[in-house]
Amino acid sequence: MDEKLFSHFEIKEIVSDNGAVRLLDSAKDVIGEISLKIFINGTEYASLLCLNQLTEELALGFLYSEGVIDTIEDVASISYNERLFAVMINLAEGKSVEKCESLRSVTSGCGKCFTYINPLKHDKFVALSGDKLFSLSAIMQAMKDFERRSEIYKTVGGVHSVLFQHDEFTVFNEDIGRHNCFDKINGVLLKNKKMDLVKDGLLFVSGRVSSEIITKVIRMGVPVLVSRATPTAAAVNLAREYNVTLLGYVRKESGFVYSGENRLS
Repeated sequence: MDEKLFSHFEIKEIVSDNGAVRLLDSAKDVIGEISLKIFINGTEYASLLCLNQLTEELALGFLYSEGVIDTIEDVASISYNERLFAVMINLAEGKSVEKCESLRSVTSGCGKCFTYINPLKHDKFVALSGDKLFSLSAIMQAMKDFERRSEIYKTVGGVHSVLFQHDEFTVFNEDIGRHNCFDKINGVLLKNKKMDLVKDGLLFVSGRVSSEIITKVIRMGVPVLVSRATPTAAAVNLAREYNVTLLGYVRKESGFVYSGENRLS
């Protein structure tokens, strides 16, 4: 595993033995975190707390989720400055950032989502359509496989994971923030010009589904989101409003369907 993703610390381990508690010398790897700056046309647009991995993809996916870009053709150039932890993006001619969109700082724990749906970009969020059916038994099996894939979590801990699954193209990602995982998947799809696959794909996530997460799913256009944990009430309401099939608490042989059961077979 890439050592830039974690740091090694000498620590004390708490040990209980026959009612006595003591401290022993130990060592542990701890997941890393950087403040990634995104510059658009030379101006700092956002600062994201994230894992130092797939930084360009994260920046692209974040700008797509925000409605700043719609395709990879909207980007004239992109590069990552490792020393500054900064992704430098120049937009294609004719593309710009709204003047009223100020610098944003986003925590790693989804604690500062912007709005449920940005009123300035409301036209980029549309209800999902399509009549493709998804096998519920296949979804349950896929969740079992998904839970076993997280190498960083098994080795170091401290990360969430998200999987985009399609027969032609699959993307798995881990990060300290769930929202970063979704944006990185968006970025990978954009870079590889695979966004046309989203309408027939599924998303699996290890953690809670907040309103911020479901807006990213709506913007992506993926019809089915499966979580090992709970959705929030706001997320369920948005899923129902925008026709997203939302499953939660999917573990082993059980789970709950909160919206869009018509897509399940």
